[in-house]
Amino acid sequence: MNKSDHLRSYWMPFTNNRAYKKNPKMFASAKGVYYQTPRGRMILDGTSGMWCCNAGHGRARIVEAIQTAAATLDFSPGFQLGHPAAFEAANRLLNIAPDGFEHVFFTNSGSESVDTALKMARAYQQRRGEPQRTVLIGRQRGYHGVGFGGISVGGIAPNQQIFGPLLPQTDHLCHTHDLTRNAFTKGLPEHGVEFADDLTRLIELHQNNTIAAVIVEPIAGSTGVLIPPKGYLQRLRKICDEHDILLIFDEVITGFGRLGAPFAADFFGVMPDIITLAKGLTSGAVPMGAVLVNDKIHNAFMTGPEHGIELMHGYTYSGHPLACAAMIATLQTYEKEDLFAQVNELSPYWEQALHSLSGLPHIIDIRNLGLIGAIELAPRRNAPGSRGQDAFDECFEHNLLIRVTGDTIALSPPFIITKEQIDKLIDRLRSVLKGLD
Repeated sequence: MNKSDHLRSYWMPFTNNRAYKKNPKMFASAKGVYYQTPRGRMILDGTSGMWCCNAGHGRARIVEAIQTAAATLDFSPGFQLGHPAAFEAANRLLNIAPDGFEHVFFTNSGSESVDTALKMARAYQQRRGEPQRTVLIGRQRGYHGVGFGGISVGGIAPNQQIFGPLLPQTDHLCHTHDLTRNAFTKGLPEHGVEFADDLTRLIELHQNNTIAAVIVEPIAGSTGVLIPPKGYLQRLRKICDEHDILLIFDEVITGFGRLGAPFAADFFGVMPDIITLAKGLTSGAVPMGAVLVNDKIHNAFMTGPEHGIELMHGYTYSGHPLACAAMIATLQTYEKEDLFAQVNELSPYWEQALHSLSGLPHIIDIRNLGLIGAIELAPRRNAPGSRGQDAFDECFEHNLLIRVTGDTIALSPPFIITKEQIDKLIDRLRSVLKGLD
């Protein structure tokens, strides 16, 4: 079997498969803040894998917990049956959840968490006697995974275009990206709170009492790290309250310390009705997601005969024993090493280092919050996205892993990164950006 035959069977996700298989990039192992290639090159992880390995790679506590779980209870059915680790995991999660969240529904990914939340929102409206509330509002340039619900409320056109009709009764708020007024902002942009008022337009369009829920990422990650303007999320919450609309925060990226607080809801002081989670929940070690709900949502379902199933929804692997073990160990790691506080300590240094790149060729914006950063590059004429792809390829050759979305470089290093490693990351990125045409 030659090289191309060996690679042909795997249809890779979100990948230009034909180009990749001509020049594959491979990882063989990972430890701390580094990946290692099969030939031994050490690649500095500037993205926590894919926004998920918040505690870094190969953490002993997490590895040992997974090994023990696999040897003890490899699988337990989740329908009408349980196992102790699932209940322990849920309780530990609620210990760090924002006030008011009292219930956890386990999934296996962010996509599943989003679809679960959207189904809960519609079902909740049915249960409380508002069956006409079926409209789901997302946001332009939003990303909510790849389920049909998620891409319907998502606002990234290429993710939608080839799949035919999506969920009916969905609509989208305008996005908050405003380069004219907010370019090179450090932290929260000053301008744009009024973008939240676009929800009032949609309320009028959909006749006020037909909207079930609004879903937004507190920080839009996969579309290029769009930081919300000051007061934006607060105003969105206020409008939802005035019109009896549920507010869902998609915290698949921002959950578990990325902003220095357990959740973006804590950081911004804005409490949604539902929170979707994944990624940092297990620090990427085992696939897992979760949905947090308050008593208002949960208790609406706890009616009728006790022998009846309250919510006809779930997954074979909801609360999987290995995922629960990884989750418990991950939450212990965050707590014992005080990693969220470490994000707060590193954030000012990260901000200064990131903005030191301003003035380099082709950079039209740099933005940051917590341990998140983005560098937006001017697109090439008639070839949007190509400069970003070149940056990704060149960074890999310079032993640095970044993410790109179009012509925006997205950065989200593990919380255990040191100031010296931040310097190394920025120096490698600077070398690449200087050489881009």
